[in-house]
Amino acid sequence: METKKYQIDISGVRIDVYLADKLGWTRSRVKKLCDDGFVFVNEKAAKSNKILKLGEEVSLTLPDNKNLDLEPENIPLDIVYQDDDVAVINKPQGLTVHAGNGTNGSTLVNALLYHLDNLSGINGVIRPGIVHRIDKNTSGLLVVAKNDVAHISLAKQLEDKTCSRIYVALLEGVLKDDKGRVATFIGRNPKDRTKMAVLSSGRDAITDYKVIKRYENYTLCEFSLKTGRTHQIRVHAKHLGHPIVGDKEYGYKNQKFKLNGQLLHAMRLKFVHPTKNCPVEFSCPLPDYFEKILKSIK
Repeated sequence: METKKYQIDISGVRIDVYLADKLGWTRSRVKKLCDDGFVFVNEKAAKSNKILKLGEEVSLTLPDNKNLDLEPENIPLDIVYQDDDVAVINKPQGLTVHAGNGTNGSTLVNALLYHLDNLSGINGVIRPGIVHRIDKNTSGLLVVAKNDVAHISLAKQLEDKTCSRIYVALLEGVLKDDKGRVATFIGRNPKDRTKMAVLSSGRDAITDYKVIKRYENYTLCEFSLKTGRTHQIRVHAKHLGHPIVGDKEYGYKNQKFKLNGQLLHAMRLKFVHPTKNCPVEFSCPLPDYFEKILKSIK
């Protein structure tokens, strides 16, 4: 990653306008970096509408997207649904959504370029069709836009929180409350920029949860995203004191089960179809390795 710093010599300008002019980028691209926690003012995470003041220091971390290979690759995909506007994919654990930060090729985007005829271009050549993401080691549903009209509609629904994304996770320990809401601020961990953390200087993050089943030492839990911050459910599970089983980044370093990642699965997805203007809903079962762990702890 590359970090750029600027000493502000004017007042009253929005940070997205300032950086777009400095870097020759679009404001939407700058907003994306702000949303992902890569832009700071005086070492505090900044929103894209932040008004700058004279003498402030702006720092910007640029993800390393050099030498990216965006060739189509014949990677097997579980395409749950597709039409001329959208495709709903059941992403397997271990597949990165798009290239960047050391990942070059063999991503979901490479697979989409092979299997689908069209993808929206709003997110540029690095992330064609990608409206929202799922972590590499999280499995489950995500919707892909096949044209710009669909992309704009889906992005608006995500922004307005009118779409529904339901995840299932197995948590360490026994969660006391049957249901609840976690509302915090999440930002880049200042000690490790690859991780997120609950920070007063972060962006608002809201997750609802509901217990599905309690085991002797674990809890099967449903999570509903109300915002879409990076690693949000994983950070909030840790904040509850019950990290996700298999999550070595936010959970226990010494895991009981031999897993390739966290037991977190995007099980249900609901949104309004961009052109048909009717609600559509999709679901997919837990992966075999997830079911195997549940059977072993009964």
